Amino acid sequence: MRLQLLSDLHLETEALELLPAPGAELLVLAGDIDSTWVGLERFQRWPVPILFVAGNHEFDGLDLTTALPALRARCQALGMTFLECESVVLTARDGMRVRFVGSTRWCDFDLFGVAERERAMRAGKYFAEVMRARIDGRLFDAAAVREVALTCRAWLAKELAQPAQGRWDRTVAITHFAPSARCADPRYGLQPGTASFCNADDDLLRFADLWLHGHLHSRHDFSVAHAKGATRVVSQARGLAHKGETACYDGERLIAVPAAGQA
Repeated sequence: MRLQLLSDLHLETEALELLPAPGAELLVLAGDIDSTWVGLERFQRWPVPILFVAGNHEFDGLDLTTALPALRARCQALGMTFLECESVVLTARDGMRVRFVGSTRWCDFDLFGVAERERAMRAGKYFAEVMRARIDGRLFDAAAVREVALTCRAWLAKELAQPAQGRWDRTVAITHFAPSARCADPRYGLQPGTASFCNADDDLLRFADLWLHGHLHSRHDFSVAHAKGATRVVSQARGLAHKGETACYDGERLIAVPAAGQA
């Protein structure tokens, strides 16, 4: 199965042409597509199925409690599949069955361990300042983000560990936040604020053949070896033009789910 991956388009401010990638069987939207949700309409007549995992900016100025079901309904009306702590099995043109496991997977600020959590959460105060979001009427600050993140983490760990038992051939994880410090933006390196972008989900990588994410405005494609073989980790984030983050960006690049028997 060949995928087109888009994330961090920020259509609320960015002007760009969106084109389907020739040969793609599925479009994956890994978050921060449009904080106003208006730009989602541009995918309404996309020629292939769409899976959408929300980013943090999809909730700017909103209350997550009401915004989540509203965003799900919006996606359904536009003909795309919204995934938040949910999985779906799709069949490729060649008959391969692929399980897609999706969650925003908010950051829990434990990237550098418990001892550094408080420092990381202080650096993560930007959530309240930039997002201006709430949850159940209260400020969606770093503590609230961590609370939701731990729920996401627990679900993701349980779901990924489920045995296939003949139900699927390959597993693709889709998150907005990155699953490892290895994904850190090289422009900034490892610092307390990195824990607002990456999680220490390295132990979960072995349960997926491919892990797609966004959030960091940088792109990478690497493999992590483990006892089960290897997991490919890919970010295809676009970022912001005025910051020079779109240089060499290729939104039509195809990403292949490895065939059964391949690492």
